[in-house]
Order: sequence, then C-alpha cells, then structure tokens
Amino acid sequence: MIRFWNKRVKSGILTENLEFDEELKEIEKELKNHINKHFAGSLAVRMVDSGSCNACEAECNALSNPYYNLERLGIYFVASPRHADVILLSGLMSFNMTPHVIDAYNQMPNPKWVITLGDCPAMESVFEKTFAIKTPANQHLPIAHHIKGCPPTPKDIIKGFLEFLRLLPHP
Repeated sequence: MIRFWNKRVKSGILTENLEFDEELKEIEKELKNHINKHFAGSLAVRMVDSGSCNACEAECNALSNPYYNLERLGIYFVASPRHADVILLSGLMSFNMTPHVIDAYNQMPNPKWVITLGDCPAMESVFEKTFAIKTPANQHLPIAHHIKGCPPTPKDIIKGFLEFLRLLPHP
C-alpha cells in the first residue's frame, strides 16, 4: 500500500487537462452570455433518442457531472417537449420512431429548434439504409445545427451548443 501511495504522489494528477480547462472557461463564459441574451438565462433541452446505440446519450450524461455541470451555465435537460426550447436528437430516424419524434417536435412551443447529435441522424454512421432506416433526420425536421462525432465528446457537445447559439439572430 505504501508503494502505491509513493507512486501516486510522484505521478501527480493524471486526469487534468489544463489546456482544455482554460478553453472550457472561455467557452462557458460565452455560452452563458448567449443564453442570457437569447433565452433569459435558461435554455431548456429535450433529449430525444430516435434509435441510437446510446453512446451519444452516455456522453450527454457526462454533461451533468461536476466537471462540466451544464446547469450552472443555464442549460437544463427537461422531461417534456412542451417545456423545451431545443430538441437534441440522437440516433437514426427509424421507421418506428419517426412519428414519435415528429410528435415531440410538434408539441414544442414556438420558437423551436432541432440540434442533431452524432453521425446517425445525418446518415453518416456505420448504419446504412435498411428496411427500418430510410432517410436522414433533415428530411423530417428542420435541423438548426448538427454536432458531429460518433459519439461526440462532452467538449464537442458544449462547443456545438455554442455554435448553435452563435447562429441565432441578435435580440
């Protein structure tokens, strides 16, 4: 046990990424400013899975941990599309889920936006057209922004939110 602690003290903290920490602080500051301007301090996001492998959802779960903690920036995941400003859509638009995704979109109050997450909604994933998956999400919904990756990292998702907010017209 003493050998373990001696080794641990000598190696230091290996999980910190100081360059990303500084970049994340700048991103968070700009993200918070945009959310305050456009959404009066809170952006409500409804996560919708239209048939994914759950890798994108796992990365979104990491956004709630103390390191990223999106809620302190004003981004909240909500349970109902009726409370959402944005749908965060992951997964392929499968034959069975397409009507439910469209229904969730229709339940949202105006103005409403859709952000696609990962390569699946854009049909850029390993899954090709099959009997159950025929079209990309943009043929069913108006996509405001796309966050690339399979799966995108929490850093990519945060940057994607910022890119989306930059696209909005100034109030």
